[in-house]
Amino acid sequence: MRATHTVLPMTQEPDLDAVIRARIRGLRLARGWSQDGLAARCHMSTSTLSRIETGHRRISLDQLVPIARALGSTLDQLVESVDHDDVVIRPRRDRTHGMTTWLLSGDYGPQGMTVAKMRITARRPAGELGVHPGRDWFTVLSGTARLYLGERIILVAAGQAAQFSTMTPHAIAADDGPVELLVILDRDGLRAHLQTVDLTAAPPEE
Repeated sequence: MRATHTVLPMTQEPDLDAVIRARIRGLRLARGWSQDGLAARCHMSTSTLSRIETGHRRISLDQLVPIARALGSTLDQLVESVDHDDVVIRPRRDRTHGMTTWLLSGDYGPQGMTVAKMRITARRPAGELGVHPGRDWFTVLSGTARLYLGERIILVAAGQAAQFSTMTPHAIAADDGPVELLVILDRDGLRAHLQTVDLTAAPPEE
């Protein structure tokens, strides 16, 4: 019986086919594998893999699955569409609480974490200190942060970093002039720290 292949639909995005080929080749080279090495791991011939990478053969689903597995990737990652709409990162400003936020990773980023840059001008916390599960981490890019942690106030200067349990009541403010931070937040931290920021609003006018 002649083998049949289910071909991935790529008519809507003509460039995606080339992107998938480039991803396969790039991941293979990053691991230091020859085409022979990857082909053996995928249980296919080297000539088939070569034709896939060079565009001389249509890419089928039953070929992509073992390729993705061998490369330590997933099928979704290999066929993810190329979207240039969100390349530019635009700030969202919370004027009430003196904070401007840039989300530097989308959809919770790797391992459910979100990376964000914050510029804080408020000199004191707005309302009560927050508590949520997990841990927060931040490093100060410029200025000095005033970290409220329980009964303590800790000054964190530019170039320094802080990590702490978020089950301790906490908040971050500016000490003497604006402070800019690079922060890593888990899902609970994202909701707790950015819940006042309307991330769907239009970017602020400079």
